[in-house]
Amino acid sequence: MPPPERPTPVLYRNGSVYSPADPFATAMLVDGGTVAWVGTEHAAANLTGPDVRTVDLDGALIAPGFVDAHTHTTETGIALGSIDLTGCRSLQELLDAVAAAASSGASTILGFGWDESRWPENRVPTAGELDRAGNGALVYLVRADIHSAAVSGTLAAGLGLAGTDGWDDGFVVRDAHEAARRATRSLSADQRRTYQQAALLHAASRGYVALTEMAAPHIAPVEDLETLLSIDGPTRELPLPEVIPYWAQLTSSPQDVRELMQDFGGRLAGLAGDLNVDGSIGSRTAALREPYTDAPGSRGTLYLGEDAVAGHLLAATAETVQAGFHVIGDAGLDVVLRGLERTARELGVEEVRRARHRLEHVELADDAAIAALVHYGVAVSGQPAFDALWGAEDGLYAQRLGERRQGMNPFASLLSAGVLVALGSDSPVTPLDPWASVRACLRHSNALENISARAAFIAHTRASWRLAGRSPMMGQLAPGTPASFAIWKVDELMVQTPDNRVQSWSTDPRAGTPLLPALDTENAPECLETVHDGHRLYAADGFADA
Repeated sequence: MPPPERPTPVLYRNGSVYSPADPFATAMLVDGGTVAWVGTEHAAANLTGPDVRTVDLDGALIAPGFVDAHTHTTETGIALGSIDLTGCRSLQELLDAVAAAASSGASTILGFGWDESRWPENRVPTAGELDRAGNGALVYLVRADIHSAAVSGTLAAGLGLAGTDGWDDGFVVRDAHEAARRATRSLSADQRRTYQQAALLHAASRGYVALTEMAAPHIAPVEDLETLLSIDGPTRELPLPEVIPYWAQLTSSPQDVRELMQDFGGRLAGLAGDLNVDGSIGSRTAALREPYTDAPGSRGTLYLGEDAVAGHLLAATAETVQAGFHVIGDAGLDVVLRGLERTARELGVEEVRRARHRLEHVELADDAAIAALVHYGVAVSGQPAFDALWGAEDGLYAQRLGERRQGMNPFASLLSAGVLVALGSDSPVTPLDPWASVRACLRHSNALENISARAAFIAHTRASWRLAGRSPMMGQLAPGTPASFAIWKVDELMVQTPDNRVQSWSTDPRAGTPLLPALDTENAPECLETVHDGHRLYAADGFADA
């Protein structure tokens, strides 16, 4: 059998390259799956020839591809094919959207993204209202945070939800929500594959080279992750973004950890992710030290206690396996920190640090908690779009927490203390839109928590690879690094700073800092091409046709 044909090297020139090797680079040579060279336009002229394919960037930016630190691939695919309720400005608009779907004869209506905190009615739809709007269809509408939903009476009756914990006249949380979600996610392998492929193709078109999948048995069965990993396997039909898989299943012994890590073809990055210690602010299930401002009788819900958390951490640390939890509220974080303390007492703090444990969200953390995260070497996966959506002075966080909203999503505090922070979307909670995440870091609702575009960009690229234990070569473009990048059409390139007291934009090349897109221009960056390990995942129509 003849050896496989060597791919033609590709020379990208006449643009800008975000590279630590040369902050003034305008060209890059890719040879197979590796960056072979970066440099200036003058030097690039010497690399052209019949054996090199040349792509004129026409001023576009080449930058390392984004890695989303927290996604739900199947749910993202389902959301892409469901009613998008994120733009509903009132309860009536939501009911109208359901009625429009019902008019097409749909027997099951799925929707996502609604947020009653922005509506004049300031309440969720009732089961009866959804029955009338849906004309008898089975209706399941997941809230923006995905920790609760609104369901029709027809769906509730079929599942017996009225007698289940978490039922409130069509609004479902906890056990009632889990039952409704399971019922509406009863999918065949082919259906799962279709949804997952749609999500991955969509991600590629947004400049992502990898998605960190937060799978868990309470979210979807084992088959869901197995199907996703088969799509991402060696027999894949299409080049797609890489999947970094986590499995959030509670363990209590090193043997449990070993057995689970051997599952899924031995590909798991860890036993972490949405192993829920608590819930969400929007659904009032995040566990708080003090009651909710708009629900004085509630401090949220603890799904896992200290013994369970400590047991999981002890078992994983003993095997040097990355463990972690979903935790949003400060009381929830207290439980995790006590579990870390117990683990360190038994196994030693160095063993805890060696395991590189991670936490998802960590939205409410004071200085003492952040110092403890640093002490134990725990990283944080954060979602800046949460603040952009809910952090305003009159937004959801203010409604639920009052003045405590100022302490939400403390990215600057975490980074300045030395916590490894990686960024993601929690898609479909927020869209796969990496530059929106970077922009949100520049415009935090608490100006003291702003971080620079460069820091946010690194957190959304190199840090996400590092958090998953991948090679330190990943997430940067320099000779010898993997050819994993995206090309962006941009209005303007700038050096950006987070300090609102000084000029926040600079084009001075003497800064010696690689340039990033200006994010306050008329047009958002547009992805022209996405490449991972030298394989093209996406190309805009007409771009760099071979």
